Amino acid sequence: METTSESTAGTVERHACPRCAVPAGSVCRTQGGKVASKYHTARFVLVPALREVLEVAVPADRLPGRPWTQGPPVQAAVPEIGGQPIRVGYARCSTAQQELASQIEALEKAGCSRIFSEKISTRIKVRPEFETALKLCADIRGAAPDQAVILVVHEMKRLARNAAELMTLAATLQEVGIQLELLSGPLVGVYDPNGMGAMLFAILAVGAELDRNYIREKTLEGHQVAAAKGNHSGRPKVVDEDMLTFALALRDKGVPVPDIAKKLTIKTGINAGKNPSLASVYRALAEADALTPRHGSQEPTMITGVEGGGEGRGGPA
Repeated sequence: METTSESTAGTVERHACPRCAVPAGSVCRTQGGKVASKYHTARFVLVPALREVLEVAVPADRLPGRPWTQGPPVQAAVPEIGGQPIRVGYARCSTAQQELASQIEALEKAGCSRIFSEKISTRIKVRPEFETALKLCADIRGAAPDQAVILVVHEMKRLARNAAELMTLAATLQEVGIQLELLSGPLVGVYDPNGMGAMLFAILAVGAELDRNYIREKTLEGHQVAAAKGNHSGRPKVVDEDMLTFALALRDKGVPVPDIAKKLTIKTGINAGKNPSLASVYRALAEADALTPRHGSQEPTMITGVEGGGEGRGGPA
């Protein structure tokens, strides 16, 4: 929902903006010193009627995009406290192949006025949309300290990578006074980190760490079983067994390694159809030699000396 009505803008501008620090009577501004195209969320949520609105546009007569100047001072309005909490949703999946639609649908049904989503692994330390969601919650609490704000996620594993991060998040929510709501899993409900919810976060942290350790142990066991059957993890070798056999035969015929590399073709992977690098061929040949020492090599051997009464380099003694 967007609105550009003068009355709505006037109502919003009766409040100072907690985000960009403009006084009452002035339009919001950007970090570059321009008139913002939209009022900051932390400002218009001070108006109860606008708390469920996703964004409020700045009217055209305020000249969005032009250099910002302070407007005439007005008497600041006292923020009104509404009875309904503001819900901010966060959805995440780890890979581009996974879908976010089911999480977003659940967050919408839960009554989230703003939803932030991203496709990013929990192994990535910085998650921009998650940080933005937390900042919005903190901004709303800063603008209206008595307004209840709830961070909503579909399930616990969308929040953190490990127990340490979950405890850090719990401390952040507790410091700002943001509640947490879980929509699925064994602990569905809303939790206040300043109340009994603090105990929940401690339990969640232990559970998250145990779950991650269990997954790690099962993964290692799987690798060990696969290795025992001759299946090794990791990407396939550039020079496979057929290529290596061909390369060894060519080398035994005296073909130089650079020419051998030009006669080989990679069969799989992103380099399929190309010749392997010279380094890859040398490495494969060296590994083969280490496993099975060659006999009858055609490479020259330097004679360093002769024992006994045989012939030396200069002919008969």
